[in-house]
Amino acid sequence: MASALNRVWRLHGDGRTVGPGDVVGPDERLRLANMLGLGAQHVLAMFGATVLVPVLTGFPVTTTIFFSGVGTLIFSAVTRNRVPSYTGSSFAFIAPVVAAKSNGGIPAALGGILCAGAALFAVGLIVDRAGYRVVELLLPPVVTGAIVALIGLNLAPVAKDQFSQEAGIALVTLASILIVGVALKGFASRLSVFLGVAMGYALAAILGKVDWSGVRKADWIGLPDFTTPTFNGRAIVLIVPAVLLVLLAENAGHIKAVAIMTERDLDPMIGRAFMGDGLATSISGLFGGSGTTTYAENIGVMGFTRVYSTLAYVIAGCVAIALGLLPKFGAIISAIPVGVVGGAVTVLFGMIAVLGARIWIEAAVDFRDPVNLVTAAVALIVGAGNYTLSWGDYDFAGIALGTLAAVVMYQVLRRLEPRIERRPPARADGDAQRRAPAPDPRTP
Repeated sequence: MASALNRVWRLHGDGRTVGPGDVVGPDERLRLANMLGLGAQHVLAMFGATVLVPVLTGFPVTTTIFFSGVGTLIFSAVTRNRVPSYTGSSFAFIAPVVAAKSNGGIPAALGGILCAGAALFAVGLIVDRAGYRVVELLLPPVVTGAIVALIGLNLAPVAKDQFSQEAGIALVTLASILIVGVALKGFASRLSVFLGVAMGYALAAILGKVDWSGVRKADWIGLPDFTTPTFNGRAIVLIVPAVLLVLLAENAGHIKAVAIMTERDLDPMIGRAFMGDGLATSISGLFGGSGTTTYAENIGVMGFTRVYSTLAYVIAGCVAIALGLLPKFGAIISAIPVGVVGGAVTVLFGMIAVLGARIWIEAAVDFRDPVNLVTAAVALIVGAGNYTLSWGDYDFAGIALGTLAAVVMYQVLRRLEPRIERRPPARADGDAQRRAPAPDPRTP
């Protein structure tokens, strides 16, 4: 066993400890006993968000967990074990999948998920051949930040509806998440959503608000519920444009973060990362699981442990597959009361919106530039207000329309900018001063 592992991951140091300032690289590992614990830790980190997506969209929980594990193994293989990432359920799919279900139920939504994965794979193939600069031209920080923020804002009515159905339980869940996340230190604080949901679930069970009938009927061991997709034009249009750009932005951002942490140039692997996540999403959609993305939660765990070994993710993927073979476990998750979910998503959806602002801050986006300002402004309102544009038999709703608006407006207005005369901003002393133009993000 050790010799087989050493052919892919070389042993770091003595295999037991990580020295001060050291990191365990993607192609390294610790002893197998240590790696098993780290892999299980990654399962805990991804668990809360990965489970919430099927709960919110009505998909089978065990199927989604199973294919998150399968997808992680696929991602590792496609990226040649060089990019440490877990592919869990993507929140970008929630609103478009819920909307798509009205055009043919879960099978139609699965068709849209499969097509979204295929589109992501195709983009990854192009990027792998042409270079990452293609993505940087299409998705500068002002656009990616706006897309991420409008997804969170678009989901706010969903959170409000679920919170209000069982406000007391939702409030306890929300408070538990906030207190655990702030008061506890270390890795426990990173599990604040998971622990908060567990506390809310326990309270709901004590109050008799949990329906255990499905749990009693479920088998202990069995295959997940597999569902095959159907292809509906409306469902595809609702899902693919809305999630594709978000998945590109998420994957690229996460790989950049890992590259900084490991001090390795991972830009050449960005195309393969798109391909890996696209293939994982398509396989999941082909058999009944949710769409996937690389997970920031697990990147946080790597930053905390300083262990970036891809072996930890191979182990995490195998553990997730095993959990997907426990129907009773899935039934317990599916029995989570709506109030508990409402409390959790109030935080999670808000965090998605704020993450968009964080992208702007970290990239130092200049909102004195009118192109940046109006691109973000219009996209946010279109997404938050859930604007809908009907074109023949197709409806483009808030997230898809807001995403399209952000991309198209930025590209068009940036090309018109040299022809626009701008007044120099007034200084505090009343004198006018022309500021230097912001660097064009399209310029290398």
